[in-house]
Amino acid sequence: MEDHKIVQRNVALQREWYGEPLGDRVRRLVVAFDVSQAFLAEVLGISAPMLSQVMSGRRAKIGNPVVLARMIMLERKILVPEVAAGDRDAMQAALEDVRDSRPTVGRDNIPVSSDEKALLASIRDIAEEEDLGEAAKVLDEEFPAIADLLRRAGAAGE
Repeated sequence: MEDHKIVQRNVALQREWYGEPLGDRVRRLVVAFDVSQAFLAEVLGISAPMLSQVMSGRRAKIGNPVVLARMIMLERKILVPEVAAGDRDAMQAALEDVRDSRPTVGRDNIPVSSDEKALLASIRDIAEEEDLGEAAKVLDEEFPAIADLLRRAGAAGE
């Protein structure tokens, strides 16, 4: 298979597996935290060449689930008001927190921050578990991330 066809196939697989190409997700983190791609690789716990290959589509997936968990943690930390405002100390603290983390990842758990726990509890306060599941089904096609959040809110109440 020609190189460009392999890259196209890998990017399509990333879109299917991760919701969008990993290059887009990583570039957002590089910009949001104002760091180099090599430094971000260190924070995530992946080699810089491997991250480059994943970003460019020469590789389809991140093989280590802990690296993906750290990426998700960083994506969530972008939403912290101080980080979103560009506070250098808050950005550095967020990066260090993720770099030093040792998330455990299994079939039913992705790292959840205390802020997210509060959010999930708030969602459970306004809707029944069955309703959250039904809403997730409706949103699955167009808004998979929101559907996943609703499912986790319903499951957290169990």
